[in-house]
Amino acid sequence: MSQSLSICLPLVVAVVLIGSGIAKLRHSDDLAGWDQIGVPELLRRQWLLRWHPWGEIILGLAVSLLGGWPGVLAGLAAVALMGVYTVLIARVLTRPQSTSCACFGLRKQITRMTLVRNVWLLVLAVAAACAAWWTPTLGGAVRLAAKSHEWWWVLGIAIAAVTTWLVTRGDPADEQEPASSPDLTASGDGDGRDYLRTRTPAIPVTLADGTVHTLRELSTQHPLLVLEVSQTCGACQAVIARVGDYRRLLPEVTVRLLLGQNAADTALTETAEPQSLHDVQGLVSESFDGMWGTPAALLFGADGMMAGGPVVGAEEIDDLVHQMREELDS
Repeated sequence: MSQSLSICLPLVVAVVLIGSGIAKLRHSDDLAGWDQIGVPELLRRQWLLRWHPWGEIILGLAVSLLGGWPGVLAGLAAVALMGVYTVLIARVLTRPQSTSCACFGLRKQITRMTLVRNVWLLVLAVAAACAAWWTPTLGGAVRLAAKSHEWWWVLGIAIAAVTTWLVTRGDPADEQEPASSPDLTASGDGDGRDYLRTRTPAIPVTLADGTVHTLRELSTQHPLLVLEVSQTCGACQAVIARVGDYRRLLPEVTVRLLLGQNAADTALTETAEPQSLHDVQGLVSESFDGMWGTPAALLFGADGMMAGGPVVGAEEIDDLVHQMREELDS
């Protein structure tokens, strides 16, 4: 293999991995986002989510600084990672509903162009794993580049340019309606009037794992649909039974149950993402006094503004969800 390719290929893959890791550190994803793109439940763990960006950065450094067998092993790890990403994206594209991912920090809608990008990165990772064999064991492509006088810089720039274009390229769908903040304002309260948007209140709620977050924090990555239900409410049973359907119908939206009891005191508690919310003091209902009952629904946009509700009643909630789906599809 050409010495220039042995330098160029590992360095391009390393730059992509390190750049991806840094972007994820700046714009962190959440477990609900992993769930939406099909990450297996066994891997949807908070500590994995936290260390995932650092893993990409460390792997990128290994690809660029190791050669020989260690470099090949680092390259194969990059191939495995890119392969998993590609499979997840391909599976998402088989679904009827659109979905977004935070593959490079900022959340964007998954399109066929996303798959093309990932296939290209997978091909580069395979080539980089092969190229690593011809680089020094310690120092890898960086060391080889430092002592090389055969700079095929034109080829290197071309490969880097194509990779950067595929990674950062926008898609017409993104320009029309960013997946991280879909326009759901038309959902409103179901009566056909324009919805007057106000800022998402910073009301603290407790997740099933005991951590406390505000509604504003929970809706920064994805639109958030909150469904307040109770075990003792007869009308709530229909909503509880449809929660799974709502989540499948709205993969772009995080759907969480809001419960008035502690996590240990109700069978409705959801410990897996998206975790249930617990509001023992009734702060949410008090904030919407005169417009609240059970079951009730509130929709918060990812732009920090309320996007729908409150609506009260099983049929009204069902109508709201289907209006949201129609708005997203449009």
